[in-house]
Amino acid sequence: MTTPVSVSTTDAELHPAGDAGYRPGLVSRLAAEAFGTLFLVIAGLGVPLFTIPQSSPLPAALAAGLAVTAAMLAFAYISGGHFNPAITLGNLVAGRIRMVHAAAYIGAQLVGAALGALTLFGILRTVPTIQDTRAAFDTVTAGFGEHSVIQTPMAGVLLAEVVGAALLVAVFLGTTARRNIHAAAAPFAVGLSLAVLLQLGQAVGNAPFNPARATASALFSNSWSLGQLWLFWVAPLVGAAIAGLVFRGFSDNAASRRSAGNGTGSLVAAAGTGDDDVDEEVLDSDDLPGTPADGEARDFFDGTRDK
Repeated sequence: MTTPVSVSTTDAELHPAGDAGYRPGLVSRLAAEAFGTLFLVIAGLGVPLFTIPQSSPLPAALAAGLAVTAAMLAFAYISGGHFNPAITLGNLVAGRIRMVHAAAYIGAQLVGAALGALTLFGILRTVPTIQDTRAAFDTVTAGFGEHSVIQTPMAGVLLAEVVGAALLVAVFLGTTARRNIHAAAAPFAVGLSLAVLLQLGQAVGNAPFNPARATASALFSNSWSLGQLWLFWVAPLVGAAIAGLVFRGFSDNAASRRSAGNGTGSLVAAAGTGDDDVDEEVLDSDDLPGTPADGEARDFFDGTRDK
């Protein structure tokens, strides 16, 4: 008579080169968010600021998308790789991060964005051919009406920001879902999505779909930019909330079906608390496919809360 052998997949087997069970502290996560946002701002604003048409430079939209991809690959295992208040809000509404941590993330993103813009402002001040540094920043700052490249009115820019942010957050939430078999490709999906959206946003009104980036450029532009900044906070956050609610609905439905299948009728599960109650991290071992779970099939969009 043979004795059954229990076979399980361990973190070490899934991630032989990684640190099994790694859970960074909040300070480390905030530092990662600040540094990643700084990188995004320097790339997203720096490329168009220092563009020389004759040299056929890397398009600004693609540069920003590649910066997000690189930052997510480098820091997502620490903080989840948001680098954008809209994405953080989407994760909050979807139930993947606590409110206090979301607020801290947004603060860190604003600090990183401001430092990135300050760096670019300092470089511009050293260029002798640029007489008005704030006027140079005006060319990359989000705006509507007369400050839009194609004179797009407020309503048009607002709609573009809402839809664009909703799509960006939806891609982030979808590709980082626990049971997405392509979770490892999340940085590339998010980066490419941002590049495509920014290509549209540049013409509409330098729409960044990122309130931190919009704030950073407005701080170093002329006074009109601060008067229009509200739109580039309200619109992307509304879009992010819509995407988060949709994904929260998927998560709640999945939890309800699992609860009904177990015969428990748990209201806690139906509320979308998740089975594992872990931090949402894009490249963390708990979020990659193949990680041991409760043995039941999970739906595609499976949200969790962090501790």
